[in-house]
Amino acid sequence: MIDIDPDHLNNFIDGVWTRSDHGGTRSNLNPADLEDVIGEFAESTAAETTSAIAAAAAAQAAWDEVGPIARGEILVRAGRLIEERIDSFAAAITREQGKRRSEAVGEVKRSLAILEFTAGEARRINGETTPAEEPRTVVMTFRRPIGVVGLITPWNFPVAIPMWKVAPALLSGCTAVLKPSPLTPWTSALLVQAFHDAGVPPGVLNLIQGDREAGETLVDDPRVAGISFTGSLPVGQAINSAGAGRLMRTQLELGGKNALIVLDDADLGEAVEAIIHGAFGQSGQRCSATSRIIVDESVHAELLERLVSRVQAMRVGPGDQEWADIGPVVNGERRDACVAAIEQAVADGAQIAVGGKAIELDTPGYFVEPTILTDVAWDSEIAQEEVFGPVLSVIRCRGYEEAMRISNSVRYGMSGTIFTQSPAAIFQALQDFEAGMLHVNRPGVGAYSHLPHMGAKASQLGAPECSPDVWNFYTDLRSACIRY
Repeated sequence: MIDIDPDHLNNFIDGVWTRSDHGGTRSNLNPADLEDVIGEFAESTAAETTSAIAAAAAAQAAWDEVGPIARGEILVRAGRLIEERIDSFAAAITREQGKRRSEAVGEVKRSLAILEFTAGEARRINGETTPAEEPRTVVMTFRRPIGVVGLITPWNFPVAIPMWKVAPALLSGCTAVLKPSPLTPWTSALLVQAFHDAGVPPGVLNLIQGDREAGETLVDDPRVAGISFTGSLPVGQAINSAGAGRLMRTQLELGGKNALIVLDDADLGEAVEAIIHGAFGQSGQRCSATSRIIVDESVHAELLERLVSRVQAMRVGPGDQEWADIGPVVNGERRDACVAAIEQAVADGAQIAVGGKAIELDTPGYFVEPTILTDVAWDSEIAQEEVFGPVLSVIRCRGYEEAMRISNSVRYGMSGTIFTQSPAAIFQALQDFEAGMLHVNRPGVGAYSHLPHMGAKASQLGAPECSPDVWNFYTDLRSACIRY
């Protein structure tokens, strides 16, 4: 474990931890125990954010000169430090975000895999040589960093998502200002400290704690060449609109309303395990969470019976308790939104098969029962809009065609999953899903650290993350014609 003093819950600008001199502070609470105040952290102002941008801009030329191979070596050292500190990272994630300890450890390990993949790209940020139209001429392309980037990250994966932004930003030669969610400042501080200890020079990676004012300042500053944002659709749209006038580059990963299709020939045992993992893992708080299952009416009753039995046995509790099968949601706003969504679904005609309400434990926290809703109309609000909590809607269908129509009926397109034994249905589904990440006969969340993390439709804009395509965001492609 490594100690974090109160300053580490504030800002890291130009290689120095600094308190907020102008803004207020916000209490960082444990969502599983509201009496546990982790600390007070900065509500940074425009002035402090501007200082971080200035530091990044001043450091950019020298960082570019370091070169990608040496920058990759620094990333490798950061990975070793994070691995040594995995217990500190996991404890911070569980305590401030609420994730179960095993899920927190899993997130850190995934972050390390992403970092390892990214560092390995150091020797492959390539251009091309092509034939010239004239004699004694060489024609080639190469990549250059775009400059200062703003990285705005959410609370649900407070290590993994910052990692898959910070690592490629630094490797590309960009300098960065990281603005994490105000709900997970401690974890972000640990991450930035690890990169600093690994040898990232002052000003190259800066941390600004805060909320809207800090984010808007990042977007509005002309020195910021691009914003990589993961979060809600309305905020992503606002960022894209605000930067459009100055042609600011954006990379936006937004919401999801993901479907898992169960056809009549599916292995129901495997489907149930995948649904439980996808719908209720991490309390349903992920953009790729399984929030709808679309099940053929011939197996609907049996699948529902199995699902309800499993969910009834789930134990809700603090993430640091091994007996807990599902932890809290992150804050009161999220808890209330889940309950409101359930109540609206019932008003629209859905039935509660299990769960359905917020619960209180011995210690005050933001706990919501894992909930299954049945008799859900495919076009109802609960079937169309993201809930971001442990709430699963069950929708009946008749055959593949109707199932796919319902799956594609939403404005989002993050993830699509199908359970079937039919090769024809499998390969047809890969063509028909209007989603970026597709799964067959496995849980519909996440994938591998070297596969693009991306969506379709309103779930994604810009280059996908966790892939070589990410250089299309962090770098510009240049061409050169050289006469000799």
